[in-house]
Amino acid sequence: MDSQERAMKTLRLVLAVMVLMGMWALTMAAQDAASQQGTDNSGAAKPVLPASDDAKDVAKATPLPSTDTPASRVSSVRPDAYVVGVGDGLEINVWKEGELSRTVAVRPDGIITLPLIGEIKASGLTPVQLQDQITTALQKVVSDPQVTVIVVSVNSLSFNIMGNVLKPGFYPLTRPFTILDAIAISGGFRDFAKEKKIYVLRATAGHKQTKYFFNYKDVIKGRKMQQNIMLQPGDTLVVP
Repeated sequence: MDSQERAMKTLRLVLAVMVLMGMWALTMAAQDAASQQGTDNSGAAKPVLPASDDAKDVAKATPLPSTDTPASRVSSVRPDAYVVGVGDGLEINVWKEGELSRTVAVRPDGIITLPLIGEIKASGLTPVQLQDQITTALQKVVSDPQVTVIVVSVNSLSFNIMGNVLKPGFYPLTRPFTILDAIAISGGFRDFAKEKKIYVLRATAGHKQTKYFFNYKDVIKGRKMQQNIMLQPGDTLVVP
């Protein structure tokens, strides 16, 4: 019996030591986890602090990114005054009729094509007049259509700059432009440009062309200012 009692006491002692060691290991693990959370590791969780008043002010002052919304379209085009021309891009919106809404370009014959309507003449009309015509045509197949026509790109009102300028090409004529304005937006002259022999080619009746000469040297000195004419759609400014 004495040997059995000694064995039982030994077993109890071993179990008590194992329990104490387990509790110590758990305590050390909890302390280690707490210390890791206090470090500035990239993967560690960080407390979320309330935004200060300064941070709120900065967020309010941050500009919004540009979006493809009607507000960012051709803002200088008045829907009741601008006359649609060949090549212009139009956005046709039919409220609650997504399948009928689309962006189209005016064909060389002045026609656009829309679902359920087919071909309809757009050139020579203002956006307001065009949307009235589209509304009338849709009333035959759609109940109370609400139509909006937005000019998204102006290509019919443009002029061309060619020759010895930094940025030749076509430019939209959505506001009044003089020859000096055109030279400025084209980036100015290249080397060896003949600044005294600039001219504008303009188509007239009968498919003829009229040439208007422009002496840059004189105009910038305030002489012969009548040469600084207003450009018209279809004009070509040539810088030899």
